[in-house]
Amino acid sequence: MKKIVSMLIVLFAINAQSQQKKWTLTECVQYALENNISVKQSELDIESADIERLSAIGNFMPSLNASAGVSENTGLSFDPVTNNARTTTFLSANGGVNANYTLFNGLRNIRTLQRSKISKLASEYRLDKMKDDISLFVANAYLQVILSKANLEVLQSQNDVTKSQIKRTNDLVDAGSLPKGDLLEIKAVDASEQQGIINAENSIQISLISLAQLLLIKDYENFDVIDEGYDVVDDGIINKSISEILTQSKETRSEIKIAEQNVELAKKDVQIAKGANIPTLSASFGYNTRYSDAPSFGQQDADPFIDQLYTNDGIGYGLGLNIPILNGFATKGSVKRSKINLERSKFQLEQAELDLESNVYQAYVDAKGALKSYEAAKLALESQQLAYDYAKERYDVGLTNAFDFSQSKLRFDNANIEVNRTKYDYIFKLKVLELYFGIPPTELKF
Repeated sequence: MKKIVSMLIVLFAINAQSQQKKWTLTECVQYALENNISVKQSELDIESADIERLSAIGNFMPSLNASAGVSENTGLSFDPVTNNARTTTFLSANGGVNANYTLFNGLRNIRTLQRSKISKLASEYRLDKMKDDISLFVANAYLQVILSKANLEVLQSQNDVTKSQIKRTNDLVDAGSLPKGDLLEIKAVDASEQQGIINAENSIQISLISLAQLLLIKDYENFDVIDEGYDVVDDGIINKSISEILTQSKETRSEIKIAEQNVELAKKDVQIAKGANIPTLSASFGYNTRYSDAPSFGQQDADPFIDQLYTNDGIGYGLGLNIPILNGFATKGSVKRSKINLERSKFQLEQAELDLESNVYQAYVDAKGALKSYEAAKLALESQQLAYDYAKERYDVGLTNAFDFSQSKLRFDNANIEVNRTKYDYIFKLKVLELYFGIPPTELKF
């Protein structure tokens, strides 16, 4: 009984600990990269490319087949050993080994092996791009949670001030120093702030659910992230020129590498299709033997099994030349289709470069604009802080009414929230720009 109780206590402690776990951004990104369905599918593509390469290597190896058979004949039959017709019952057996090897087939085996290597490389680049995209999605969702929590903290902090103002105003109204309308105004502000707090709490829950769904975590109720803010960490990327970022992105971004490998794949397909026009030279080798329990003419008994295997064996070998002449224009059509696909892949590469250039410019402009918005929001907050402090001082000594004070406080709250919004917006857009510059997602600093 004591053991059962101890086990239950341990299980409860482990369960409680797992429920209290709060995720960091790094943990979320790593978890997503390990469990995301799209990432797993891309990993399967690499495994398929490995199988394709294995098959291409197998084309260089000979085909080897063994055969064996046994039969019993009754009545008029041909003896497989003597090839004579006889009316009797006899048992016969045969076996053989055959090998075939392609000596030359227009370099198609070599081209196919080269293609398999390119195909795997393209799959690896697609996996890299998928990981970049997933990392960005997770980072954006995570920062949205942090933003919602920061906004809630602002609202709760300001509501604490409002509650203290209610108590003070109530005392002044009871003493006859302030009209009752001021108390009602402050209480109305408190009610509005309470509603804002509820909305902020709902926003946190919604953003947490969105992040959990992205991570494929179903325990929404216990899922949470570390409740801390993130600072702006810039290693100088924002000060680099757009041409420098663009040049680096063309050398490192996976979407360009994928398009380049697709062009190489299309080139190999053209070479493979053209190889069908070239004659194929193959070699073959065969060994076979046979046995029959029927005695030969003039004998009482059949020769021993082993002796017959040696006596009746035979070897065959030769070369075969296959010259393509006409196959209903199938090869010609295949070559033309491969050339069209090559041209299409070249256009796709050109489009990928144009898209990347557009995306880099957009990311650069967005990051610059987000920085300006963040700096402007901080300046606005400083001004609103001074205005709020001044309004509070005047309200405390009765030189302004509750309505004017509440308006000043509302502007100060909105300025705080705007600083939070522009801060995390700038952080995200800065990280997007760093990814385009070639920084791996696991090395991004927050």
